[in-house]
Amino acid sequence: MTASFSPAVRRLIIATLVNTLGNGVYAAIGAMYLTRVAGLSVAHVGIGLTIAGVIGLIASTPLGVVADRLGPNRAYVGFLLLQAITMSALTQVHSFGAYVAVAGVTALADSGQRGAKGALIAGLSEPDQRVRTRAVLRVTTNIGMGVGLALAGIVLALDKPGLYVGALLANAVTYCVTAAMIQFGLPAVAGVASAAGPSGLTALKDRPFLAFVVLDGVLNMHNAMAQLAIPLWIVTATDAPRWLISVLLVINAVAVVLLQIRTARGTEQLAGAARAGRRAGLLLAAACGVLAITDVTSGTVTIALLIVAALVHVLGEMLQSAGGWGVSFELAPPGAQGQYQGAYAMGHQLGDLVAPLILTTIAVSWGWPGWLLTAAIFGIAGAFVPVAVRRHPAAAMVVAPVVGTAT
Repeated sequence: MTASFSPAVRRLIIATLVNTLGNGVYAAIGAMYLTRVAGLSVAHVGIGLTIAGVIGLIASTPLGVVADRLGPNRAYVGFLLLQAITMSALTQVHSFGAYVAVAGVTALADSGQRGAKGALIAGLSEPDQRVRTRAVLRVTTNIGMGVGLALAGIVLALDKPGLYVGALLANAVTYCVTAAMIQFGLPAVAGVASAAGPSGLTALKDRPFLAFVVLDGVLNMHNAMAQLAIPLWIVTATDAPRWLISVLLVINAVAVVLLQIRTARGTEQLAGAARAGRRAGLLLAAACGVLAITDVTSGTVTIALLIVAALVHVLGEMLQSAGGWGVSFELAPPGAQGQYQGAYAMGHQLGDLVAPLILTTIAVSWGWPGWLLTAAIFGIAGAFVPVAVRRHPAAAMVVAPVVGTAT
């Protein structure tokens, strides 16, 4: 999988594996630690995560500018070390105020490292390899998270406060190890002085790009669809067995590992990336349409339809990811990869914030009409991705001829 990459990119892939292994552990035990050990209520955890999400959304682009100015290596290492500090500090949290403070700083660090890592990928990879590098890193992330989730099962099974604390500290160590691998294992990508590069507000003034960011954020609601809406739909509206939820999540993870790199082919250029966004919207809409049918089916038919919906959904998910990478890399002017990657991440953060409310209120609560309305939202968002990209001054001559072609 990594044979054709440069040594620097291969080291970045290994560093990502280390980092996401720790993240997988925390993803599985974080909520349990906060409620059972730290003593927070479920409501306080939810409020804290929402506040943190808003902080991360606001700070994403400005912190991307930091990566452009300092250089993505230095910025990425700094944000990783800050994440190590906040993860360690979380072991001392026993009040809502302390949790909000730690979660807020964590959100800043997480937003900062996203933009810095995107800029680092752009700096280490040849332009025609950036999307492929992103695809391989996403596969690596799924593998690392999967292993981490499995290891977390031991902590959850033993269910001892000391083990939860130890797991959090182990995650902090993986941030430090990752930072060391970036600092000492990768060539430095130079920063751009403010006088020599684009303004720090370039991305926020780029209206066509921001339109794409919003549309991509709408498509990114597929995350909550897979992890929240479909499980709730299975439990509350169908007669499918609950174990099917795990099966569908496994299908998603395995499909990404096996197919993400192949799905990303052709999205290195703007024309292909724009088409991928449109196709993603159509596929996600189709998945919603299949889910709507399960409102009136039962037994084996429902199970089969839910599996079909999961397969169609993950194809749309992979196309959305690949298309977004291609557009965000290609539309960023020289010296502004950090802020453009930070602005691109805003779309994902926005989608993550609004998706739980939209999907539970509309799709799950309204039944088949809700799923059809959700399908329309995905389909319309995908259809407008090529339009937004075409209107960008840097892309008009490239994308215009293909916007009307059939998929």
